[in-house]
Amino acid sequence: MPLELVSLIVDDYDRAIEFCTEVLDFEVVADEPALTTDGRSKRWVVVRPADGGTGLVLARADGNSQSAAMGRQFAGRVGLFLRVSDFDASLARISSAGCEIVRPPRSESYGRVAVFGDPWGNLWDLLG
Repeated sequence: MPLELVSLIVDDYDRAIEFCTEVLDFEVVADEPALTTDGRSKRWVVVRPADGGTGLVLARADGNSQSAAMGRQFAGRVGLFLRVSDFDASLARISSAGCEIVRPPRSESYGRVAVFGDPWGNLWDLLG
């Protein structure tokens, strides 16, 4: 059973779509009007890597509790792992987008890795 989707709490749908498509090179596979369980408007936004794989549900924070969790979904640990075919180009694009490179590139037995923070504070491993 493959893992289909993972939710990522964000502050703004369009800002998150821009980051995911322009910086991470993901594709938008869904962006539809939806309703919360109590009938308020929201959007169902899903992005995923161009070659398929697990997608991200971009979930706009709803209320103080969710806003407080934004960027802390993984308790300060790396919680998202992005494998890329061109490590150097991806790292350059991420850096030029203003993302903090938390741990610089290094070589490990599984390939090159660097840790970066997204605009919301979540930590990602960039793997090449």
